[in-house]
Amino acid sequence: MRAVQTGQFEGGSAFVDGEFVPLSEAKISMFDWGFTRSDVTYDVATTWQGAFFRLDAHMDRFFASLQKMRLAIPYSRAELREILHGVVRAGGLQDAYVAMVCTRGVPPRGARDPRLAQNRFYAYALPYVWIASREKQLAGLDLHISERQRIPATSVDPTVKNYHWMDLVQSLYDAYDQGRDTSCVVDAAGNITEGPGFNVFMVKNGVVHTADSGVLEGISRRTAIELCERLQIPVHIAPVPSAALRAADEVFLTSSGGGILPIARLDGVALPDFPGPVAGRLYDAYWAIHEEAQYRDPVAY
Repeated sequence: MRAVQTGQFEGGSAFVDGEFVPLSEAKISMFDWGFTRSDVTYDVATTWQGAFFRLDAHMDRFFASLQKMRLAIPYSRAELREILHGVVRAGGLQDAYVAMVCTRGVPPRGARDPRLAQNRFYAYALPYVWIASREKQLAGLDLHISERQRIPATSVDPTVKNYHWMDLVQSLYDAYDQGRDTSCVVDAAGNITEGPGFNVFMVKNGVVHTADSGVLEGISRRTAIELCERLQIPVHIAPVPSAALRAADEVFLTSSGGGILPIARLDGVALPDFPGPVAGRLYDAYWAIHEEAQYRDPVAY
């Protein structure tokens, strides 16, 4: 791959067909099974103030997902790191949303055997993406608890980051129809699973609770759990019934698109604590550890 200069494609960059290109040239074939069948896996890392946060954890999950999906990329771990650093550097970005994507690719014409498709790898970096604007965070998000059921883990492995979002997107429309800001869905037993791009946590009597299965094991979710242990906040990883969430003292979301995001209302009903003492401590700790050397991977601009 060719070397790339800092800010060569100001505002964002992609890596396609072995080359760094501006975002306007980031294209995928309409015949790629990643598009036609959602036969794809991906991961999203972030940079903050010029350094990747927990990049090794994101790459670990990406390579594990590739193996589970029987996909492969033609790059080593070291080369993948170089590519991800490259798209950030080429875009001249300090705070960035950085995606790595592998699709099944395009099979020979008329073939329906996925083994015949040539897998394709893409990467890109955009300015940092927030789930909610700073103004909305300060005002407080209103979370809709949807009755729509998440695709069961027996059908689609939720630990593999994927684009099977039809249930999540429809739940968002349900939320918008009711004047809410975002949504989460449940499993067949009525337990809270996740939302579009985030994990869900609740606090009751000082104890943090989050789902133990049926969800993407988010890197921000992992960080929140580890911070609870560091701060000696009790954490319980087990099924979370929707009724328990509605009776919570605090609720917060975790996502690479914002870290710890406290919730103010559930379906229009104000929670007892917003942002809440536990969520507040975790919020501060989440951004503080971005400065710790073991979590930082600085970009060489």
